[in-house]
Parts: sequence; C-alpha cells; structure tokens
Amino acid sequence: MIGRLSIGIIALVLGAMLLCGAVSAEKVDTLGEHSEDRLLIATTTSLDATKLLDLLEEKFKEDTGVNVEHVAVGTGMALEIARNCDADVVMVHDRVAEDKFIDEGFGVDRRVIGYNYFLLVGPENDPAKVSGLNGTAAFMAIEDAAESDPSVVFVSRGDASGTHSREKLLWKWGGYDYADINVSPWYREAGAGMGQTLTMTDELQGYTLSDSASWGTYESNLSLVPLVENDEKFLNVYAVMRVNDETCPDVNTDAAKKWINFMISDEVQDILSTYGVEKNGVPYFSPGRGSADVMGVTDEETKDPVV
Repeated sequence: MIGRLSIGIIALVLGAMLLCGAVSAEKVDTLGEHSEDRLLIATTTSLDATKLLDLLEEKFKEDTGVNVEHVAVGTGMALEIARNCDADVVMVHDRVAEDKFIDEGFGVDRRVIGYNYFLLVGPENDPAKVSGLNGTAAFMAIEDAAESDPSVVFVSRGDASGTHSREKLLWKWGGYDYADINVSPWYREAGAGMGQTLTMTDELQGYTLSDSASWGTYESNLSLVPLVENDEKFLNVYAVMRVNDETCPDVNTDAAKKWINFMISDEVQDILSTYGVEKNGVPYFSPGRGSADVMGVTDEETKDPVV
C-alpha cells in the first residue's frame, strides 16, 4: 500500500513522475490500491514516452476486462516502488538490478520482451571527436577532451535508471572510477527522465546517452545528432516480471501473469516489430521473439508462458 512508502520515497516518486509527465499527482496517491480489476505497473520511461504502453493497455483491457495503470520512472525507482509492494508488475531494462530484485525475493517470472540500443548523442560539431569510435572509446574521448576544452560537457540522467546504470558501466569499462567522474566540473546530472535530460543536453550542447526509443520520440525537437550507435555494449534489453505474491500478498497475481503472457504473445511481438516505423522508419523496439541469441538470453525467457 502507498502508506508503506516513506515520505522521502513518496517525494522522489512524485517528483520523477511529474517531470516525466507520466501521471498526475492524484494518480500517484492511488497507484498502490490493489484490486482484482486493476493491474499496477511500474515501468521504465521509454515504454511510456513512446505511447506504446497506452496502446497495449487498451488491448489488454479489451482481452481481459482488467484496467491497467502505470507509473513511468527510472528502472531503479520502478524497482523501489515494487519493493514497497506498490506495483503488481515491473517493466525495466537493467539486468544487474533485475537479478538483485529477484534474488531479494521480490521478483518472479521474468520474461524478456524486446530490445533496442543505446546511442551517444551530442552536438553536430562533435568537439570531443567521438564519431566513428566504439562506445567505450567514445566515453574515454569525452573525458580526455573535457579536461582541456570547456565546451565539452556530459549530461547524465543521474537517476538510477537503466540508462544511468549503463552509463556508469561505460565509464568503468573505460577504466574510470565513477566517483571521480561524478565530481568532474564537465559532468552534469539532470536527475530526470530521458526527455528532460535530452533537453538539458541540447541547451548545453553536450553529450548524453539515450535509449533509441526515447531518442526517436524527442529528436525532432533537438539540434543534437547521434554520434555513436549500434555498439555491442549499447545493447538494451527490456524485461517484464511480476512482484512476488509471497513477499507482497496483496498484489494482483492473476492479472500480472496474464500481462506477462500478453507481452510475449505473438500479438504484442508483432506490434513491437512495426511500432514506430511510420514516424522514424524503424521500430522503437525489436521484438524479443526469435532474438534470444542477440539479447544473450535463453529461448525460454522470451516465450515460455507463465502458469
């Protein structure tokens, strides 16, 4: 129930959701009310920003009669909401955090629904000269250039999201201690969703890491350009899992299982294969169906129904 959240967490959730524009303050207060005819989802922002969830929620209601409500925040906050038993399902994209969530006894029945890629975007004049480099080398080039060129700025989500987690890994893979990066004068934290982070980066003419779905949603309003794409270390895998009813007995387990099976169904996987093409020429997400090898998961994780 929402009453189990600390005041601090409520404030963080509310602030993040209002920044993302995903829900109203009224909806924040009622999200934790579990019932048989409502499914409560804590989701990463990209699934919301693209309006994909709105479409899928309508179809799910038509099929099952269950109303779906979601809150869109970073992966870290989505998992925290679920740890407080205030969601029935989580949809996120940070395997390390997901495994920890499962090991703690909060998550079960994880299935992989699809993937896209992160990309490094920045100003067209590319002062750090990252274009043409691989992901790790690009981050190293930014740090190196920023030491002598004050025009080089990196803007981080800074919100414990899946994107922020990947960014920290990229600094680590480049040989840096993130604690040192985090206090560098050229490093800025937005503390916000992807849309707000991209806007801030555009204003500063800096660099940032974005998932490709969010980029496709916001790019028409930005002067930034993609500079590094399709690197193997930029692979971005999305998963869905239900909150364990043994840990959180009030969750709507029946609807949660139906939602997971819905997400891996041919109907939804077909939607993923074309959703976004009309606007961007490519889909926002590639379906998980048939892509286990690409995503580094088992076939069972992409197609086995939850019973």
